[in-house]
Amino acid sequence: MVKNIVVTGAAGHLGAKLALHLQQEGHRVTGLDRIAASGPVPIHAADLSRADDGWARHLEGQDAIVHLAADRSPDAGWKTAVPHNIDAVLNLFEAARRAGVPRVVFASSNWVLGGYRFRKDRLGADTVPDPVNPYGMSKLAGERIGAHFSAAHGLSVICLRIGWTQWTHGNRPGPHMAMGRWGQQMWLSDRDFLDGTTAAATVAHEGFAIVNLMSDNPGMRWSLDETRAVLGFSPQDGAAAVLPFRVRLTEWGAWVAKVGIPRLTARLTGSDW
Repeated sequence: MVKNIVVTGAAGHLGAKLALHLQQEGHRVTGLDRIAASGPVPIHAADLSRADDGWARHLEGQDAIVHLAADRSPDAGWKTAVPHNIDAVLNLFEAARRAGVPRVVFASSNWVLGGYRFRKDRLGADTVPDPVNPYGMSKLAGERIGAHFSAAHGLSVICLRIGWTQWTHGNRPGPHMAMGRWGQQMWLSDRDFLDGTTAAATVAHEGFAIVNLMSDNPGMRWSLDETRAVLGFSPQDGAAAVLPFRVRLTEWGAWVAKVGIPRLTARLTGSDW
């Protein structure tokens, strides 16, 4: 069935690919981004950090919104994370509610569970969040905003905890990826990103859901159970982590810095410090 779909961040790395893919699938696509642009998918200027009828009018008559616009950097500080990753989400959900848009797909992030890197837990929708930076915190806030609008206003909301789609190296997996095993095992191919996000925008669904969106990488801890159940989608790609000595050594150094030294410090100082 043909859908009317808005893609925010439609000029960005992921947004441009998705907008064109949705159009090629036969859907009617409207793009929003900070600067207007012409092209196969028209993009309208929108500063989502400000509530504005100028951009909100483009939500009228839409079947779904895929919200990708954000400060995408894991190194983002609160100065940009608050307006672009929290205020913008609030404004978009409120505008969607007023316009009667039934579905919002929110691009969350693996960074919501960043604190699990050096643990053994299986990571699913019910895993207790543990963000380690402002970026991850802002994405968790976006999920909770979505949960509120679903419960209070009846929106269908699907939050995608997106893995790693690189904007370098042609998005090929391998040891060039940062964070060693953790980084490689959250690889997400372009094909799986496009098909999974399209499913999230078009599948029959009511209520609120969180799903992981990674490729089916051997040995990864990210559960795809909810992904398959909610989206009816199974990733087609996957790649095993490649860990040469230099990568293992760097990974060990990261464990020492992020886990070993803090544990030792806690033992030496005690909990009161």
